[in-house]
Amino acid sequence: MKILANDGISQSGVDALESKGFEVITTKVAQEQLENYINENQVVGLLVRSATQVRKDLIDACPSLKLIGRGGVGMDNIDVAYAKEKGLHVINTPASSSASVAELVFAHLYGGVRYLYDANRNMPLEGETNFAKLKKAYAGGIELRGKTLGVIGIGRIGQETAKLGLAVGMKVVAYDPFIENVALQLSFFDGQTVDFNIETISKEEVLKQADFITLHVPAQKDYVLGKKEFELMKTGVGVVNAARGGVIDEVALVDALDSGKVAFAGIDVFENEPTPAVKVLMHSKVSLTPHIGAATGEAQDRIGVELADQIEALLK
Repeated sequence: MKILANDGISQSGVDALESKGFEVITTKVAQEQLENYINENQVVGLLVRSATQVRKDLIDACPSLKLIGRGGVGMDNIDVAYAKEKGLHVINTPASSSASVAELVFAHLYGGVRYLYDANRNMPLEGETNFAKLKKAYAGGIELRGKTLGVIGIGRIGQETAKLGLAVGMKVVAYDPFIENVALQLSFFDGQTVDFNIETISKEEVLKQADFITLHVPAQKDYVLGKKEFELMKTGVGVVNAARGGVIDEVALVDALDSGKVAFAGIDVFENEPTPAVKVLMHSKVSLTPHIGAATGEAQDRIGVELADQIEALLK
C-alpha cells in the first residue's frame, strides 16, 4: 500500500512505515496535480502538514484514498467531517509538536524583551559605525521572570507554553472557553517533578492582567484579538501568535504597535499565508518566523513515528 507524504515526513517516519510494509512516496506533488497523481499511483494514504489542501473535490475524485493524516495539530486544511462521512480515516498528531511550538513562543518572547528582532537587523548595518548608539538603544530590556504570561487557549500547546512560563518564574493566567482548570506537572532532568494547578479566568481578565499574551487556539471565523481586545491590554504588552493565521486582526495589531500599546509582537503565522502583509513583515517591532512552530527534528521524528503507528493500526 502506498502512502504519499506530500508535505514531507521525517526519515524516522519513513523507516517506521516501511518496516510495517508500506511504500512511502515523498515526492512533492503540486496541488493541481494531486488528483491525477493519487489516482495513477493508487495511493491509499495521504499525509500532509499545513500546505496541502484536502477538500471535498479531491476526496471525491480519489476513490483509492482510505486515510488522510495531518502531521501536527490543526486540520483546517482538511474537510474532516466530509472525509469521515465518506468513510475515510482522518488522523493527526496533537501531542507530538507541542513542546516545539512552546519553545518557539519563548524564543519570540526572549527576543522581544531584549530587542533581538531589531538588533539583528541593525547590527549588520550599523554595528561597525554606531556601536555605542545601538548599545544605548537596546539597553532597556526587561526580564520575563516575575511577569505575567497570559495564555489564550490552554490545550496541549497552551499547557506546554504555560509550563515554560512557570519554569522561568512567571505568573501564568489562562482563558479557555472549554477548560475550567488544568493540572500541570513540570518534569526536570533528574526525575524531580513539581505540580501546578491553573484555573482559567475570563478572556477580559487575561487581557487586562497579562504583560505578555500568547495565543493557542484553532482557526476560527472571528478574530480572537482585534481592536477591542488591544484596548483592554496593558500598555507595553508583548503578543505572540504561533497558533493560526487570522486569529489576530493584523491591521489592528499594526495600529497597536504604532501607538505603543503593544511593545512588540512575535508572529509565526499570518492572515495571508504564504504571502503575508508587507506592513507586518516590515514593521520594526515584529519578530518574524515563517510558520515553523512544529519544525524541529525532535517533533518531526515524533510525528512520523506516531503517524506510522496510527496508519498500521487502521490500515493493516
